[in-house]
Amino acid sequence: MSALAMFQKRRTQYALNNSLPLPASEVAQLVKSVIRESPSAFNSQSSRAVVLFRDQHTRFWNELVKETLRPLVAPEQFSATEQKMDSFAAAAGTILFFEDANVISELQDKFALYADKFPVFSANSAGMAQFAVWTALAGAGIGASLQHYNPLIDEQVRTTWDLPASWQLSAQMPFGGHAAEIGDKEYMDDAERFRVFD
Repeated sequence: MSALAMFQKRRTQYALNNSLPLPASEVAQLVKSVIRESPSAFNSQSSRAVVLFRDQHTRFWNELVKETLRPLVAPEQFSATEQKMDSFAAAAGTILFFEDANVISELQDKFALYADKFPVFSANSAGMAQFAVWTALAGAGIGASLQHYNPLIDEQVRTTWDLPASWQLSAQMPFGGHAAEIGDKEYMDDAERFRVFD
């Protein structure tokens, strides 16, 4: 399969179940391998990941995220939030993506000329790692979506799984089997997005 065909296969899938076409150990190894091969500025390898399965996965959505949001969302609107959290919890697992602030700080010290750009470079690295993992999951027949409940949950995540203080949470990716068909992606007009000069 060409790279473009793989990119076209990757789609946001919210309808997930806990059935995986691969054993959990192989999914975890796939995530590790893909992040290892993902590019990063100055080969900084700043991306970090935590892969949650089974009870740890449902704990994340049902206890950490849901209960963090409960006091922040109006009671009359919380049922919609709760349904969304329950749909994520119904998946097989979640990948928590981080960037290591210590790596960024070290690069800022070492390359002072670019110091103000390293947070941007880190965000670029994070995005590439997330896209690469998402694409690899799609290639393995696994659905996923990308979520952003940080920074609301950052401290709970850090303490629950005893993670280094320098790991900054950047995104959450629930993944699992496809519980429904994925709709077609809509594309805006190319003229609004691209310029080509020859």
